[in-house]
Amino acid sequence: MITVIDYGMGNLGSILNTFRRIGVTATISSNPEEIQNAQKLILPGVGSFKKGIENLKASGLIQVLEEEVVEKKKPILGICLGMQLFSRTSEEGGVNGLGWIDAETVRFRFGPNGNRLKIPHMGWNAVKPSDDPVLTGISLDDRFYFVHSYHLTGVEETSVIGTTTYGYAFPSVVRQDNIIGIQCHPERSHSSGIRIMKNFVSLQ
Repeated sequence: MITVIDYGMGNLGSILNTFRRIGVTATISSNPEEIQNAQKLILPGVGSFKKGIENLKASGLIQVLEEEVVEKKKPILGICLGMQLFSRTSEEGGVNGLGWIDAETVRFRFGPNGNRLKIPHMGWNAVKPSDDPVLTGISLDDRFYFVHSYHLTGVEETSVIGTTTYGYAFPSVVRQDNIIGIQCHPERSHSSGIRIMKNFVSLQ
C-alpha cells in the first residue's frame, strides 16, 4: 500500500492515477493511522515552501512522519516541493524545513551566460542518472516535466543520484537511505515518470 500524503499541496489525483496505471494500490490520506500502516509514502507538493511547512504543521502530521520516516526508515518519495521540504531551510519565506536532508532550498541564480533563461524553469528536461535503483532504466534520452523556481543546494555528493542542467547543473534526484526526492513531476512525465514510480514501488 502506497499512501499519498494530503496536506493541501500537490497533484494528488494525478499521482494516484499513475499508480492505478501500473496496477499499484494507493490511497490519498491525512490520517496518521493510514500513514503508519502504509508500506511507502509520497509527499507531493506544488506551491510555496512556507505554505507547505505551515500546512504540515497545521495537519499535525510532522510527528508521525518523523516516527515513520526517520525512526522506522519507511521509504518516502518527495515530489517537487515535497523534495524541497526535506531540506533544512529555504530562501522562499525564510523558514525551516523538515531537515531530513542537509541542504538548502535556493532560487535559481544565473550568471551573464544564463540571464535570458526564464524563471520558473518550466518544461521538459533530462536527468543525468547515477547507478541507483531509483533510476534503473533511465538515460539521458528520457525527458521529465519540471516547473520550479527553487532547487536544492549543498547536498552531500553521495546523496545526489540525478542532476539536471538549466543554466547550471542542480540536484534533481536525491537519495539518503529511505528518503528520496525528485524535483520534476514524474506523474506528468509519461513513460519516463512511470518508470521512476515503478522503481520506487520495487525498492526493498
